[in-house]
Amino acid sequence: MSASWKDPRPMSPHLQIWRWHPAMLSSILHRASAIISYVALFLVAIGVLSIALTGRLPLEGLIYSPLGAVGLFVFLFAFIFMAFAQIRHNIWDRGHMFTAELNNMLSYGMILLALVIAGYLTGSMAAWVQNAAAGG
Repeated sequence: MSASWKDPRPMSPHLQIWRWHPAMLSSILHRASAIISYVALFLVAIGVLSIALTGRLPLEGLIYSPLGAVGLFVFLFAFIFMAFAQIRHNIWDRGHMFTAELNNMLSYGMILLALVIAGYLTGSMAAWVQNAAAGG
């Protein structure tokens, strides 16, 4: 096959020469989101187990700090983005949105919507924690 290859580009392009596009970004984010979600759900399970055994939440100060809010945002984004990616795969399984333009538009929409929803939920939960801490 390589003897008849006339294109100057490599047969299997590397990321350094491959042109980035939204579908590639969403594919990579989908993989990263799966890893983040597994780790976060494992940490949640450890926290629930700790509450059941000791009655206290481990690292409570860290969880309710701004760094904890960033961690919550990352977890929520990953979880929500994974849900949108599964919906996208369901759309593809039905044979729709295979054109590059529609696929790129769907990828941008998934990323943007996941960011907005995760930001809204993180802000809502942070406001709720502040309100609860103030005695309200």
